[in-house]
Amino acid sequence: KSDIAEDVLRSQVGSPENGPIKLKLMKAIMKVINLEIKEITSSFSGLSTAFYTQLHPTPLSHPYLIDFNTTVCDLIGFNPSNFQKEATIELLTGNAILENFVPYSAVYSGHQFGQWAGQLGDGRAITVAEVKTQKNELYEIQLKGAGLTPYSRMGDGRAVLRSSIREYLCSEAMFSLGIPTSRALSITGSKDEVYRERVESAAVVTRIAPTFIRFGSFEHWYYKEDIDHLKELVDFTISNFYPEIADSENRYLQFLEIVVKRTAELIAQWQSVGFMHGVMNTDNMSILGLTLDYGPFGFMEAFHPGHICNHSDHQGRYSYTNQPFIGQWNCSAFAQTLTPLIDDIESINGVLAGYIPIYRNKWDDLFHAKLGLNEKHAEDKQLLDELFKILEASNVDFTIFFRKLATFKQTDEKHDSIRDLFIDRIAFDDWSINYKRRLKKENSDDELRSVQMNAINPKYILRNYLLQNAIDKATQNDFSEVKKLKEIMSHPFDEQPENEKYAALPPDWAQDLIVSCSS
Repeated sequence: KSDIAEDVLRSQVGSPENGPIKLKLMKAIMKVINLEIKEITSSFSGLSTAFYTQLHPTPLSHPYLIDFNTTVCDLIGFNPSNFQKEATIELLTGNAILENFVPYSAVYSGHQFGQWAGQLGDGRAITVAEVKTQKNELYEIQLKGAGLTPYSRMGDGRAVLRSSIREYLCSEAMFSLGIPTSRALSITGSKDEVYRERVESAAVVTRIAPTFIRFGSFEHWYYKEDIDHLKELVDFTISNFYPEIADSENRYLQFLEIVVKRTAELIAQWQSVGFMHGVMNTDNMSILGLTLDYGPFGFMEAFHPGHICNHSDHQGRYSYTNQPFIGQWNCSAFAQTLTPLIDDIESINGVLAGYIPIYRNKWDDLFHAKLGLNEKHAEDKQLLDELFKILEASNVDFTIFFRKLATFKQTDEKHDSIRDLFIDRIAFDDWSINYKRRLKKENSDDELRSVQMNAINPKYILRNYLLQNAIDKATQNDFSEVKKLKEIMSHPFDEQPENEKYAALPPDWAQDLIVSCSS
């Protein structure tokens, strides 16, 4: 028994709401280990203890390593050779803690599906380290699926293998697509049973981010009318993550401006690759403009603007076409929390009014690039509008179309490899005439344009059927497909001829795949 372990357990004695947690932890005192992490620091855990609860993860029996990410190891200065050590697997599963750091789970609140849900918090996530890299960058290391916390509500604090694989692979796929996101360091598993729609095995994703502070973190204190803690959190966030405005007299308004801009541009990036988050609640919105909390996400296949990737989203609130507007709604909810600190509602509304122009400018830049257009002209909006109409009418695969469009030659009379994607080939022929005219208007060079388009239009996206194949194999203790997908998705813009089948249209059986909030 270490002093740290005993102190944490002792702190939970006498706390009725933590009784079940205490009982479990008493049965398995943590190991305290020392690994080659260069500098353990106190970032979020340096805030007053009202912002989090110190506690241990709940151990899993006989944990094993499924996969780890060497690029994230490099990022936080962790030696990859440590992954061969039993102590590392114990740490990444929650069976051990680091020396000189007491794990914690954070409290926050939020709006879920547009309704105020009150207090939420890290219901199955526990931060086990805060590290500072050689570049003086801060990162929180968090275990998702690490067991009960005071914020678990009716949950068990665990994560199942299928949802853990989805988060592990998608966060790294998004990073390789150039989209801001939390990262995944590793995924570990155990044969311990977890009860969902059926009995499944447990898993833990170790994920990192500079911070996991979210819009709901500020909502928590605003709706409690606790302005002191609200200000403490805002000042901490600005000081640590937006230091360039820390000394400004208007820092709170500038803070809002930055968050609005990052959020608007992030969602424009989502739209450009057909990514749908699925649960854009305010408690899932990063204060840094990162893609956070991968649950029932999906990538657009047959193009339908109203597509809903989350089976639990019965009203379509978080459909592909609604994502930009929900981003604005969430920014408004966040802005409301700053009103005690910004005595200028008109200025706040002015910042919020800038969301749509920021989003549209970013979206416009991205889709011009996806079409291989280097200039902007008045007729471009109509060209894009017509394109989306014919894509939807013919159920054309979003990713495959834009990738194949790079092969478009202005000298060709017909473009069979592209037009064959359409049920209505005549509609594409008509559109291609306007597209060709537009390319000629800026003297587009076909060869150069093709290279530029292939650098922004991915060939490989993390389709649900690919994930399902990997999950099915993993349930049989075969993790080869998890590793394979991680490698393929780390180079989404490369041709990878040996992996051509991973860029194919989804099979018929994939139409029946359903993903809900339980992933």
